[in-house]
Amino acid sequence: MASKFLSRQFLYRHALSRGVPATLLLAGTLASTNLAAQQADADNSSATVLTASTAATPAPDAAPQATTAAPQSSSSNQPASQSQPAQSTQEESTGQQTKRILGIIPNFRAVSTDEKLPPETVKDKFMSATQDSFDYSSIFFPAVIALYNMGERTTPQFHQGAAGYARYFWHSAVDQTSENYFVEFIFPTITHEDSRYYTLGRGGFFKRTGYALSRAVVTRSNSGTEVFNISEVFGAGASAGISNLYYPSASRSVGNTVSEWVEDVGIDAGTFWFREFWPDINRHVFHNKYGQQ
Repeated sequence: MASKFLSRQFLYRHALSRGVPATLLLAGTLASTNLAAQQADADNSSATVLTASTAATPAPDAAPQATTAAPQSSSSNQPASQSQPAQSTQEESTGQQTKRILGIIPNFRAVSTDEKLPPETVKDKFMSATQDSFDYSSIFFPAVIALYNMGERTTPQFHQGAAGYARYFWHSAVDQTSENYFVEFIFPTITHEDSRYYTLGRGGFFKRTGYALSRAVVTRSNSGTEVFNISEVFGAGASAGISNLYYPSASRSVGNTVSEWVEDVGIDAGTFWFREFWPDINRHVFHNKYGQQ
């Protein structure tokens, strides 16, 4: 700054000695001073902008770190979001039927909750009746019913003991086979009804009980609409009527026929009830021990 002041003073004196007017000399001096000040201000503002831009620019490693962190957080949340729907689906699936109850009793006609199946064909209905009649476990119900009837002496002509029980048993087995074909094959083929049991699987105990018992008089048609269960009601009646052909003449009465008819429908209604709650029993009591058997 001292050298600039001395050089300006020298020029001022030299100009005066050459006859330059003092006014012009003073104006030139002020102009040069203002120009120098503006240049200094411009230099300072450039430095300020450069400093600000340097501070605003992120560090080279910041962007990759942020980019890397985002996928990590997304991947860490993904298993949780996948496990929650799977868990809720498992909890809602309360009506999963098995092919057999307790791994033995046939349960082929039970349909799981929300399961969609095509309409039954005539072959499907025939095979269903045949499986229920001639499966290795098909002796279970006739054996129990024969034991009960012998204890009640429903047919005294059969007598007691082993021979009497054998008579009760084969009559009960024929009754069951006859009813299976009438209820599951012959009448459903004629009326175009679906003889399968569709599990409700939702609601309280009484709601599901009412639904299960009502299936003895309400069923689905092949088109999926609910209709009166002609196959069950009239099929069981036809089977009871035909039984008069092989029972002793003393048992061939209207009362006995009606009694057997009501008994057959009642047994089927009880079977529907047990099928409705079998998935719950399998899950809560046996912890899904029987799986898809």
